[in-house]
Amino acid sequence: MSFTSDEMQRLQSYINRDAEAAALFQKLLQSQDMERHKICHEIRNPLTLVSSTLQLIESQHPEVCSFDYWSTLCTDLEYMIHLLEEFSQFNNSTALHLETFSFRTFMEKLVLSFAASCADTDIEFTSCLQELPDITGDPTKLRQALLNLLKNAREAIPDSGVIRLDAWQEAGQIHIRIQDSGCGMSNEQMKEIFTPFYTSKPSGTGLGLSIVQNIVSAHQGSILTDSSAGRGTVFEVILPLHPEHPAASR
Repeated sequence: MSFTSDEMQRLQSYINRDAEAAALFQKLLQSQDMERHKICHEIRNPLTLVSSTLQLIESQHPEVCSFDYWSTLCTDLEYMIHLLEEFSQFNNSTALHLETFSFRTFMEKLVLSFAASCADTDIEFTSCLQELPDITGDPTKLRQALLNLLKNAREAIPDSGVIRLDAWQEAGQIHIRIQDSGCGMSNEQMKEIFTPFYTSKPSGTGLGLSIVQNIVSAHQGSILTDSSAGRGTVFEVILPLHPEHPAASR
């Protein structure tokens, strides 16, 4: 079952008015998360063993690489393992381990890491970090969310292009804007980009942006988007410095 954004807002409004309902709903979510974690774990383990076995066969019998469907088999298996890993991240994307840390230092390390990944490409990556204060959040989850947006920007550029990241503080909030000169998205795609399992990529899982949205929402933040086909895309993440009622760690 899935809810529209309006349904989620009405549900959240009801939960906020009733402490008993809030506790029951939290218990239900935790139970659902546990079941999904268990399913992912039970499926991923044998798939990983199968992948290891195929690698062993290939190392001992290189001739299998020329067999019909061998490459397709390996590619499909890798996709299934990647899908389960992303689904596991999706399940865990709202569980935060909060700490107060320097957002300036955090962003400097993230920018250097992504710039290194673009070094051997025809993509020009630039960044501008203004004065950034300490914030309260989960640095691991925030790094995952922002790198996911940067990775999407890089994949949206087929050959050469530009990616720019800006980060600043405004009215007690942190803004991180990521803009690319890539292929952009149609209005129809824009309506679905945060829907789990929706993807326009041939090998995409459709969970990346859903994970980003979950992480940002768990920090009581928001995401603004602007895109048009052939003219690039802009994502702007807005985070409070210190969330009033952050998602509980679990």
